[in-house]
Amino acid sequence: MGRVMALDVGTKTIGIALSDELRMFPQPYRTLSRRGVRKDTEALQHVIEERDVDHVVVGLPLELDSTEARSARLARQVGDAVRERSGLPVTYIDERFTSVEAERLLIRMNVSRKRRKEVIDQAAAALILQSFLDYGDWTMDGREDP
Repeated sequence: MGRVMALDVGTKTIGIALSDELRMFPQPYRTLSRRGVRKDTEALQHVIEERDVDHVVVGLPLELDSTEARSARLARQVGDAVRERSGLPVTYIDERFTSVEAERLLIRMNVSRKRRKEVIDQAAAALILQSFLDYGDWTMDGREDP
């Protein structure tokens, strides 16, 4: 069994977190500067191969009414491209407020404002991954991902 990779997709960056090989603990990995879906997918494929990833989780930043706006469509676009390129299963989960939660966590850890800006997306991806690891392979509406 390989690692799980979680993505926090934004317009400028993609936060990446990886599980350990036993899929018990999330670890912030890196922040990828966005360069377009094709180039982003190539960079993510490199991580998949290098770190022995066999499942990808993509956070969907849904609206408060659970609809998908532009940012969620962008996350799906990246996730779909990763699925197509890698052939791996991709699970989408609701990630509303993970960036806020990550910011609060980093503040409690006394991380400087400058450093928080550098790692916030990785921290949000780690929270997305923790949710996946805690609740298993479930989609945001509670049905098992096919």
